[in-house]
Amino acid sequence: MAGFFRLDQSFPDQHTHVLKTTIAAIQQIYTLGEPALNRFTGLLTRMEQTRASLLIEAGKVEQYLYFIETGLARAYVNGENQQINIWFGKEGDVMLSFNSYIYRKPGYENIELLEDAVLYRLNHHQLQNLYRNDLEIANWGRKFAEKELVKTEERFICRQFKTAKERYLELIADTPELLRRMPLGHIASYLGVSPVTVSRIRAEVR
Repeated sequence: MAGFFRLDQSFPDQHTHVLKTTIAAIQQIYTLGEPALNRFTGLLTRMEQTRASLLIEAGKVEQYLYFIETGLARAYVNGENQQINIWFGKEGDVMLSFNSYIYRKPGYENIELLEDAVLYRLNHHQLQNLYRNDLEIANWGRKFAEKELVKTEERFICRQFKTAKERYLELIADTPELLRRMPLGHIASYLGVSPVTVSRIRAEVR
């Protein structure tokens, strides 16, 4: 892992600006008081990773979850002859393998960076210790799991019951900046259509 450092447990002020997006993401999930937030952020490790880095690999038990401070990522599964995108992440999003996070079993997804990125990672074992010893952070973990479950359900329903054009419009509405930063082929894979179809949809909705 390139260029990482450990923050002090006291979470000194000179580092707070570096963590601005990650702290906002943590607090958006569930608001922590300052002592609990310091305990949480004190265990984060900063990483600088280059584009195309594979952070999470299918078939392996993942030991970390990652907060995206800057950068763009995709999660994909390997189909018979292609990679199928199932999720995109940007600044403020959390990357993890839920099968590893919940069951400590190998995950099914790969997560790759689409841009150079600054990340903050948290060790699974340390996070579980926080859950056991801090009720406030345990409540954060419960709310985090609930919100991720709803997002997963929404993506499943969208893929099963909406047309490619409807899914494209929803992607624009939810994360318009992703469409400017993401290759056309990745968008097509996520929508389950060809790049030609995505180009046609784009022309129709302009």
